[in-house]
Amino acid sequence: MFTGKYFVEKLNMKEHPEGGYYNECLKSKDIIDASAVDSSFDGNRKLWTSIYFLLKDRDVSRFHRLKSDEIWYFHSGVPMVIHIINKNGELERVKLGLDIERGEQPQVLIPKGCIFGAVMDGTGYSLAGCMVAPGFEFGDFELLEREELLREYPQHELIIKRLTK
Repeated sequence: MFTGKYFVEKLNMKEHPEGGYYNECLKSKDIIDASAVDSSFDGNRKLWTSIYFLLKDRDVSRFHRLKSDEIWYFHSGVPMVIHIINKNGELERVKLGLDIERGEQPQVLIPKGCIFGAVMDGTGYSLAGCMVAPGFEFGDFELLEREELLREYPQHELIIKRLTK
């Protein structure tokens, strides 16, 4: 039986600033002129990048925002619930997992500019893959503050308090 500790060790994962653990595992060899995609990028990007991402008991992926689209793929463990505040301020809950009959999805798209974070839907661990296009750079990553989110989206107070510091 696999554990979160097993994957953290075997996949050489380290702590992620948003919470949980990650390993940058794959990067496109191709470069894209970022200005052709979005003027908010500072410099060119890899066409895409991919990481392993893992949550263990009591870990959360705190609310953050990216300048690129991100696709999450379920790999192992218990499902994750991804909470997305879209550009209209509406909250969407999507279950990342393999039990399609129970409403889970094996892959989930988070559109660029949306605010999102995740929690496990059970105990143990949850392992996902995350692909970002154009490729991820930490300069394109914004970890969001509780007070700012509560001012802007007071209707989502409970989940904001859970997924922020």
